[in-house]
Amino acid sequence: MTKTVDMSEDSDRAVEIRNALADKLRAEGMITSEVVERAFRTVPRHEFVPPGTPLEVAYNADDSVATKTDEHGVIISSVSAPFIQARMIEQARLGPGQSVLEIGSGGYNAALLAEVVGPTGRVISMDIDPEVTERARALLEATGYSDAVTVVQGDAEQGVPEAGPFDAVIVTVGAWDIPPAWLEQLTDNGTLAVPLRMNGITRSIAFRREADHLVSTSAEVCGFVAMQGEGEHPERIFLLPDAQGRTVKLRFDDGAPEDPSLLDGVLATKRTELWSGVTINSGVSFADLHLWFAGFLPGFCKLAVDEGTDLANERGTWFPFGVVRGDSFAYLAIRPALEGEGVEFGARAYGVHGTEAATAMVEQIQAWDRQARSGPAPTFAFWPTGSDHTHLPQGTAVFPKTHGLVTISWPALG
Repeated sequence: MTKTVDMSEDSDRAVEIRNALADKLRAEGMITSEVVERAFRTVPRHEFVPPGTPLEVAYNADDSVATKTDEHGVIISSVSAPFIQARMIEQARLGPGQSVLEIGSGGYNAALLAEVVGPTGRVISMDIDPEVTERARALLEATGYSDAVTVVQGDAEQGVPEAGPFDAVIVTVGAWDIPPAWLEQLTDNGTLAVPLRMNGITRSIAFRREADHLVSTSAEVCGFVAMQGEGEHPERIFLLPDAQGRTVKLRFDDGAPEDPSLLDGVLATKRTELWSGVTINSGVSFADLHLWFAGFLPGFCKLAVDEGTDLANERGTWFPFGVVRGDSFAYLAIRPALEGEGVEFGARAYGVHGTEAATAMVEQIQAWDRQARSGPAPTFAFWPTGSDHTHLPQGTAVFPKTHGLVTISWPALG
């Protein structure tokens, strides 16, 4: 499409840094098509972030920019990081003349989509928060995209039935489930790109229909602001105080312990360690291991710690993932490999039965190393309620949802 914004207002520095961002995303494989590259070189991202945001921050490839927080300072709306915006648009396989529903508004991503589908395409951007939709409309008007994007305020659980079907549905908020409306409003050969949360671990997954269910065509590591409204699924958080009154937070997406009081005083017990013998080169992503934990480690949780706790003082030797076993818990740790470069995985634990918790984690580290580490990437599927999921491959991780099942299959386990 042709932008109507006055380009004389777009400073030379903004154009320069925007092109540098597009160059980076293209070089790193985040952008793979000319139409998406052109969109990133055209849309003035800095006009969609809060006033006064430095250009270097606005155009940082890896960082989102907060646009709204709640009364506790928690981010509830943001302009997502450019790398994941690029990947999700590529995942959706959009092109000129197509229609797309964006769930989660901010303005910038909708403008990118408008550039990709062009003047014969259609973009509808939806958000539950009227402040967010008002801001998006104003920014799209100011940048010349108001005629190309329709902004709708409402709960996305029901989608926009009067406007479908769509060639793609792109969800730009973290979703715990896939409601029926999204599939009903997607064309038979359309793509759903959604940041889907599975036991606390999120992947942006591109789904296409296959018979009575959805199968992934790609997946990207990501993190998004959680969905609000009917589709909200809040984590359960338990606080473990130490002797100084500081806390370690255990955050459960699913499978929270029935009696968390068993963990009272656990940080005052002696710490134990158990190491797996599994090593990995420094700098390599551990994301696949975390996904394996989410699927196969009962009692899996994420951790957050106060400054000054023992865990905070260990920063750099652990990752924010743990497991609870009754009155004890363990967390994922690393140490320099005994031989050669890299690090070794292990578990540090607290509690009377800390060794059991550490053993559960170490056994899954070793299982991942034997069965999945060197094999093909896992595939994801969504089985809507009523679909036939009775013949899942061996070694499939299953996540029950309100509207169906999500599964992860590692090809080497089939």
